[in-house]
Amino acid sequence: MQGKAQLSDSNRRIMELDAPPRRVYQAWKGSNLFFLGGRLIFGPDVRSLVLTVCLIVVPVIFFAATVCPQLGHEFHSQIGGWVASVAVIFTAYILIVLLITSGRDPGIVPRNTHPPEPEDIDESSNLPDCPGGQQGSTGLPPTRDVLVNGVSVKVKYCHTCMLYRPPRCSHCSICNNCVERFDHHCPWVGQCIGKRNYRFFFMFVSSTTVLCIYVFAFCWVNLRRIMDTHQCKIGRALLKSPISGLLILYTFIAVWFVGGLTSFHIYLISTNQTTYENFRYRYDRRTNPYNLGVGQNFIDVLFSRIPSSKHDFRAKVKADSSTFASSLSMGRVLSPPKTSVDLEMGMKRQAVAAEDFEDLHSQIGSAMGLERCGTEPPHFVGRKGCSEMSPDIEAFAEEFGMEGGLSERKKIERRTNDDS
Repeated sequence: MQGKAQLSDSNRRIMELDAPPRRVYQAWKGSNLFFLGGRLIFGPDVRSLVLTVCLIVVPVIFFAATVCPQLGHEFHSQIGGWVASVAVIFTAYILIVLLITSGRDPGIVPRNTHPPEPEDIDESSNLPDCPGGQQGSTGLPPTRDVLVNGVSVKVKYCHTCMLYRPPRCSHCSICNNCVERFDHHCPWVGQCIGKRNYRFFFMFVSSTTVLCIYVFAFCWVNLRRIMDTHQCKIGRALLKSPISGLLILYTFIAVWFVGGLTSFHIYLISTNQTTYENFRYRYDRRTNPYNLGVGQNFIDVLFSRIPSSKHDFRAKVKADSSTFASSLSMGRVLSPPKTSVDLEMGMKRQAVAAEDFEDLHSQIGSAMGLERCGTEPPHFVGRKGCSEMSPDIEAFAEEFGMEGGLSERKKIERRTNDDS
């Protein structure tokens, strides 16, 4: 039974080797969702993106279909068509920026497969002593000091990613990733906002603000034109164009939200802060090591080069082949294949390479070739009869199709024992 179980385990490992290799996005440890074969990465709350798109597109459809034709009729010109065209094109631009914000890597830091060595940490010149002498379960201090523009900044150890987070990095509990220059997790775009997509997030928010003002303004123009043409008050004008009134109310409410958010992020950019830092650290009360001046801050945040992603989500997962580091001729127990854990994969596989099979066959053959006591090496002297095959060797011999050699070996041992 034990031999059959080992044989089935071996068959399973061989089937894993024959199976198509998995890709990084298929073995991802975080909570992200991937689309188009790993080309797009979203947060786990990506469904909220549908609501965001509807809140933008539906009002523009009503605006272009009802208000703009009325503008053309009231002004007796093609102005309605031009106004509608600008609104549609600008909306398409906003949706593209929204997709870029939501569907790209925000700056995820690769995880480690194991914690850093405490010896390496202790040698760091900027590592402070732990408060009270306490350390984490890994034996590593919870924080360490790094210098940023001449200012000492504490960075924390992330037990999930098993690394000391870079400055301005934080672990998002929703996406379960450490993100560089973490700003916040935005439920409206269904993604973390970090170093690689903050610029597009700001473009999305500010462009949406402009679109709200645009629709609001032309709806008012339409109502005013109706009032002037028909010599009526606002109430009767609203009866003639109720969609204009609804859009004025809708955009007035929306502009307080997206407009306020735009103003807040303009302040953050001018001081080179993130939303997380503003609410957690309050740099206005102490020195902000990242503040380079208003002009340089805008250049640094909005016009600097966006770094490439540290992940290739479509790359194939690499599985390291394992070897059997044991000597069969000495009767040692075979060590099981080592488990291979790939960085950022979260997947464990056991693999045996083709050369390992050949090596195993040769070692079993050499062990079975010891048919006479005189041929035994010195360390077998003193044993009863000829050397015996260990149960592990027998099981592996059966597993790799060498049952015939084993049975002949056992017959020779029995005859030798009877003669003695």
